[in-house]
Amino acid sequence: MADTTPRLRITEIFYSLQGESRTVGWPTVFVRLTGCPLRCVYCDTEYAFKGGEWQSLPEILEEVARHHARFVTVTGGEPLAQKDCLPLLAALCDAGYEVSLETSGAIDVSDVDSRVVKVMDLKTPSSGEVEKNRYENIGHLTRADQVKFVIGDEADYRWSCDQLERWELTGRCEVLFSPVFGRMDPTVLADWVLRDHLPVRFQLQLHKLLWGDEAGR
Repeated sequence: MADTTPRLRITEIFYSLQGESRTVGWPTVFVRLTGCPLRCVYCDTEYAFKGGEWQSLPEILEEVARHHARFVTVTGGEPLAQKDCLPLLAALCDAGYEVSLETSGAIDVSDVDSRVVKVMDLKTPSSGEVEKNRYENIGHLTRADQVKFVIGDEADYRWSCDQLERWELTGRCEVLFSPVFGRMDPTVLADWVLRDHLPVRFQLQLHKLLWGDEAGR
């Protein structure tokens, strides 16, 4: 009989502080899956596009448990590009962790376990991948989820404001505005958010403030 145990290609599993989203600052285990169908120009995890090591679900859970953390984030690459990401998310929830998924929003999120907090990008024009946005995913977001806009310039900002209105995002979930690290002046973006009275959460990437642009952490 063939072995049907889920297996995933893993770039790394590491323990750090959450640098973004609602749980920023909390000690978190990150499970970084290998592979991504997008090529955003500002990507800081290109090393996760290829390679990685195949691990079974029990092996992944054992490594996560070793860090004794409350929070687990499944990230990439694009985690949902691997079909067995869905059983991984469910297994982590079953194990009692508070689980979040960082996804580009380019792949269907409708089957993601309802216990998982989805942190979904809407790709801005300067990313080079705005055409990959799967807007149908917005209908699957809940109040527990978050939409993130990574903003590289004023055109991105204006586009993001348009999306807030078009999809009534702030009435659906929490919205995050974040500057592209090293490219968009964070003070300028903060001033725009305040000037326009946007009901969004401005965020910086805490991990990069602490440790620089090392390995996307």
